[in-house]
Amino acid sequence: MAASHRIMIVEDDEIICNLITTLLERKGYVIAGQTGSGEEAIMMAADLEPDLVLMDIGLYGKMDGVASARFIFQLFHIPIVFLTAHCDDSLIERAKTAQPLGYILKPFTDKDLTSNVELAIYNHGVRKKFLDICPIGEPKKILALRDLVMALDFDGHIVFFNPYATKMLELTEDEILMHHWHDVMKLINTQTRKEIPDPVPEIVRDKLVIKHEFNTSLITKSGEIKSVSVAVRPIKDDKLELVGVFMFIHENAPGQIKITPLKK
Repeated sequence: MAASHRIMIVEDDEIICNLITTLLERKGYVIAGQTGSGEEAIMMAADLEPDLVLMDIGLYGKMDGVASARFIFQLFHIPIVFLTAHCDDSLIERAKTAQPLGYILKPFTDKDLTSNVELAIYNHGVRKKFLDICPIGEPKKILALRDLVMALDFDGHIVFFNPYATKMLELTEDEILMHHWHDVMKLINTQTRKEIPDPVPEIVRDKLVIKHEFNTSLITKSGEIKSVSVAVRPIKDDKLELVGVFMFIHENAPGQIKITPLKK
């Protein structure tokens, strides 16, 4: 029944957000969370794992609703229903990349809203049986990891990170989210002291996996040096189309620094 379904609302118009909340709560839905930011929505969706995200397309900020929704669905397989005041062909084509299960035009009626939500939740229940596992892992496991996990866009900006990232990088969430990964840390070769080239362009171009398992150090913005192992790979959707870039960094324990063996 609707009472067990949790809805997350991403809408930057407070009046519309309050209206949606009222209409859904009357029908027994639970509002899991609200935000008016596309970039914050990705982090919130991973944390709350709602049954559905109602996403306004025309958000202000660094990321619009389509880009945010695409990451939310492709990373965590949370279904999307779009809200928009516009309905042109180019917008619909972009919206398709998030594989939405509904498209509500503003202004909308109570029936428009609740019928779209109800059908989307039902249809996702059918669809998820055929979805592969989440491409970067189950949200609960990622959030609990004591390793740094990040999802980057094609330009290398951080669109998602797990809580441990703030500890490893010694930065706040605001100092990490939507910043270029290279602005929050540096990776160097421990022996040569040379900086490791940005792997993102190569991964986006060639869709390969890049690993730095030996002789690698991470330097925080405060200057602390940590011995690490790094793996960077493409994030692909169910059609094997590139969605973003996944970065995983494990901090080596003292005494476990990995050094390339000397050749005899």
